[in-house]
Amino acid sequence: MQIIINGESKTVGEKLTAQQLLQQLGIAEHKLALEINQVIVPRSTLSQHVIQPGDAVEIIHAIGGG
Repeated sequence: MQIIINGESKTVGEKLTAQQLLQQLGIAEHKLALEINQVIVPRSTLSQHVIQPGDAVEIIHAIGGG
């Protein structure tokens, strides 16, 4: 199925959870925020949130600094 990840069209497998998507992309779940269709997905629900065709996913990495 086709989804948008950080503004780029990507093809991913069907019935993929947000957690599985991050694993496929090789991205650790900590120190990031995941937004799907302009709604923040809480880390506690990543394994339950199923990605749908056409979803717009934004992955926002937290970067420490001073």
